Amino acid sequence: SPSDSTMTGKTQTSNVTNKNDPKSINSRVFIGNLNTAIVKKGDIEAIFAKYGKIVGCSVHKGYAFVQYMSERHARAAVAGENARIIAGQPL
Repeated sequence: SPSDSTMTGKTQTSNVTNKNDPKSINSRVFIGNLNTAIVKKGDIEAIFAKYGKIVGCSVHKGYAFVQYMSERHARAAVAGENARIIAGQPL
């Protein structure tokens, strides 16, 4: 929606994180135990953008996926954010 892109002030990422080619699968990060009542797509992107270019982000009830350009970025994000507390819950 337009409000998302104005809020983050940058171009909006795709909602597509379910491509099944090996490159996409290996550069995708699953984020579990997520308080999606509080944490929104823009919040997730803001947290995970420091690890690399995010090409897609999808938020579901209790979890999310972040799709990076490269597998290296995905691995760095997992290493950097595992067990981080967001909205009172460890990822």
